[in-house]
Amino acid sequence: MHKRVNVTLPEETIRLIDRSASHGNRSRFIDEAVKYFVREHGRSQLRRLLEEGAERRGARDLAIAEEWFPVDRDAWRKRRR
Repeated sequence: MHKRVNVTLPEETIRLIDRSASHGNRSRFIDEAVKYFVREHGRSQLRRLLEEGAERRGARDLAIAEEWFPVDRDAWRKRRR
């Protein structure tokens, strides 16, 4: 089973992915890269890195969420009709 997610990556990261992945296979490349990273670094280190990143970017992410909230709310209201 696959699930669609939306992520934001730096442009340089996208360029690296596009240079390394065959055309149209970004998702597969990212899937394999994440699995490799988790195997190599272990869950505890990954958890620590994710927590550190969340702390560093928490204020930015909250500001983005607050900025886009009215757009999301309007979209949900239109969808309910």
